[in-house]
Formats: sequence, C-alpha cells, structure tokens
Amino acid sequence: MKDKKIGFVGLGRMGGNMARCLNDKGYNVAAVFDLNQDVASALATEVGATSCANLAEITAASDIVLTIVTNDAAMESIYFGEDNLLKDAAGRIFINCATLTPAIHGRVDNAATAVGASSLEACMASSIPQARNGSLFLMIGGDQAVFESTKPLLDDLSEALHFVGPAGKASEVKVLVNMIMNINTAALAEGLGIGQALGLDLEMLMKVLGQTGARSRVLETDGEDMVARDHECYFSAEHAAKDSGIALKLAEASGIAPPLAQATFDQYTKMTAMGLGELDKSGIAELTFKGRALG
Repeated sequence: MKDKKIGFVGLGRMGGNMARCLNDKGYNVAAVFDLNQDVASALATEVGATSCANLAEITAASDIVLTIVTNDAAMESIYFGEDNLLKDAAGRIFINCATLTPAIHGRVDNAATAVGASSLEACMASSIPQARNGSLFLMIGGDQAVFESTKPLLDDLSEALHFVGPAGKASEVKVLVNMIMNINTAALAEGLGIGQALGLDLEMLMKVLGQTGARSRVLETDGEDMVARDHECYFSAEHAAKDSGIALKLAEASGIAPPLAQATFDQYTKMTAMGLGELDKSGIAELTFKGRALG
C-alpha cells in the first residue's frame, strides 16, 4: 500500500493527525484539502503533500482518498456538490471515516460504484492521540474485497479493526457506541455533581466508583477532567448531540423508543443551544456542578 498516493479531505483534529501518522509510517500522503486553506497549506508543508484548491484535484492526485467531515451535509457537498470527489474517479478508493447516517454512506457507496470507484466506511472510535499514533478502533462497512485490499493501510491506522458488513452497517454500530458513551458521560457528570452538592470528596468518590459496578471506560477517560474542570475538546458536545440524534432516529425507525438515549440527546442539544457545543463532551459536568442540570 505504501506505493499508493494518499489524499485527505478534512484536516481537523482527527484528519490532520491521521495524515501525520501515515506520513510517519512511510506512506505517500500526496494531496490534502480543507475548507480552511491555511490549515491545508500548513499540513501540506509538514508532510510534503500538495494543498489542493478543489476536490477534483484531490481525486486526480490520489489513488486512495480518506475523508473526515463533520456531518451529512458536508458529505453531501464533497460527493455531490458542483465540485466533487467523483469526477473522473474510476479506479479510486474512498475511505469515509466520519460518524454519519447509514443512508449517506449507502448513497456514496452506490455513487462511487456507478463511476467505477469504490468506497468504504471506516468509522472511528478513540480520539486525537490515537489518530496521531495509529491506534484507532475502526469499524469497516462496504465490499469485503475492497476492505481486504486496503487492510494494510487500515491496520496502520488502528490497533483494532472490525469488518462489520455492507455499506451503512458500520455507522449503525458506531452511533450505538457513541450513544452508550454519551449516556455514560451524562450519568457520570450527574453523579459527580450530586457528590459535590453532598460535600463528598470527589477524588474518593471516583476511586469508589472505579472499584464497584459504577466503573466505566468514561470514568477512566473523563472523570479526572470533570473534577478538574478541564474541558479541552477531544469530542465536542455538539458532536455528541449529532451522534445521539442519529441513534435515536435509527431506534424510531425500528419501532423502539429509548428513554435514556432521548434524555441524553436532549441534554447535549440544550448544551449546544446554550453556546457550549464546542466544549468537550465531559463539559456536561459543569452544568451539574453549577446546579444547572439540564435533564
């Protein structure tokens, strides 16, 4: 795979660090694109790539294109807008890494096939440090033969890799991962906030939580930040609302009404509406600490 030219679209917290990771591992990161041209130019200089002025240039300069965009609207734009990645795309492979609806992944997969290209979902768990050092958890959806052909590259981005099924299925798994994580985050925030109101030592409380049935991965990754009021953004409250909303719609379409997911979605949506969407998801603790629980 290291003889292939790699392109990146979307150079934010995750995309930029994935490009750096592959560059460090000897891949030819040949072309990059971001709406923020200063960001694209800086990364291009860092990894020896070309900063492309439009999406068609990315396709022309790449054998494999990884996309990491914000939402369905952004995905719609890069594949179906006036300037798009599918122009003269025969033979290219597109690996789409954002958490989006299953429907948009399926639509992109069909459109890529129609022009002689291929696409995969590579839905990511983990965060910025893992993107940088190649230890992401990846859930893959699409054609299994395309997955096998790109597996060496995907292995170099991840420490755990699961092929889930056809296009759309990986995003179903990923939004459930994020829905459960978001519920756990909100529950931990409320528990610590109530603990503070009761006058408990929060360090002691976290130690007890970690040794009982209340232990969770979220406690390990977010607990200290909640207590220290350190909400540097690794996964924003706005994105927590988006992903929980996708999970809710999938549940509704399946005839299920999940009350915990609904309550958590409502919390993060309100938090975003209050102008706090760019805080890390752990920032939901601030509201409980200050006596302004959203539930």
